[in-house]
Amino acid sequence: MKKVIVAASLTVGLLGLTACGSKGDSEVVAKTNAGDVTKEEFYEALKENNGGEVLRELVTFKILEDKYEVTDKQIDEELDKIKEQVGDEYEEVLKMQGLTEEDLKQDIRKSLLQEAAITEGIEVPDEEIETYFDRMKTEIEARHILVEDEETAKEVKEKLDKGEDFAKLAKEYSTDEGTAANGGELGFFSVGTMVPEFEDKAFAMKVDEISDPVQSSYGYHIIEVMDKKELDEDIGTLEENKEDIRRKLVERKIDPQEAMERINKLIKDSKVDIKVEEFKDIFDEDAQMQPMG
Repeated sequence: MKKVIVAASLTVGLLGLTACGSKGDSEVVAKTNAGDVTKEEFYEALKENNGGEVLRELVTFKILEDKYEVTDKQIDEELDKIKEQVGDEYEEVLKMQGLTEEDLKQDIRKSLLQEAAITEGIEVPDEEIETYFDRMKTEIEARHILVEDEETAKEVKEKLDKGEDFAKLAKEYSTDEGTAANGGELGFFSVGTMVPEFEDKAFAMKVDEISDPVQSSYGYHIIEVMDKKELDEDIGTLEENKEDIRRKLVERKIDPQEAMERINKLIKDSKVDIKVEEFKDIFDEDAQMQPMG
C-alpha cells in the first residue's frame, strides 16, 4: 500500500521539476547548516532513483483516468471495507504505514482504475454468483495428492482404486511440501480458498469420494473429501453479497498477459511523447510489458 503512495509522491516532484531541472534551476528546496539542496539537485536525484518507473506509472494512470471513471462513492465504499476489516486499529495502521487517509484514497483510486482496465469485458453469469453464494454456507474437509503430470496422477489413482492407503501414497508421491508429510490433509476450507479447478471438484463431491485427476496451475490433484459441514454464521443475503462475489469471480477469470496487453494498447493508442531524454524508451515494447506499481 505504501509503495504506490510513495511512488505517486515522487511523481509529483518529478513533474513539477521537469521544466526547470534541465535548465539548472538553483531555487532552494531545502536549507541546512551544512548547505542547501536546489531543485536541480533534487530533480537529478529523482531521475536516478526510479524516475523512469515513477514517470511511467504517472502517465499510465493519466491514460486510465481518461478512459475509465472512478467515483468518490466507489472510493468511499472501498475505504469503508478497509476500515471494517482493520477495525479499531485503522488509525494506528495508517500511522505505521506513514499514510494519511487522503493517501489511502489515492491508492484506492489507482487500484480501481487498474481493476476497471484489466476486467473490462469479463462477464460473470448470475448462475456462477448463485453457486458461489451457496458454497459460502459450507466448509469442506479434504486431503489431496499433488503430482506434476497426468501419467503419475493416473498411477496414483489406480493404486487408490486397488485399496492402497491414501496417506501413505501422499507421503510418497505428493509434491505439496506443506501437506505431504501429514498424508495430504488440508483441514477444513471454505469457498475462495483453493484454486477454482480444485474447488469446483471438491464442492461437487460426496463425503469419502476420491476424485479422478484434477488439473490446475499447480499440477494434477487427487482429492478425497473427508467431511462437509454447514456453517452456523449469518452470511447475509445473496443481494447483499452479490457485488463482492462478482468481483471475486471476475478476478479468477483475469488473464494477466491479456490484461497487460490491454493496458499497453491503451498506452500505444495515446501516442505518448516523453520529453525527458533519459526516459524516452520507458514505453518501448519491453518496458510496456512490465507490471505497474
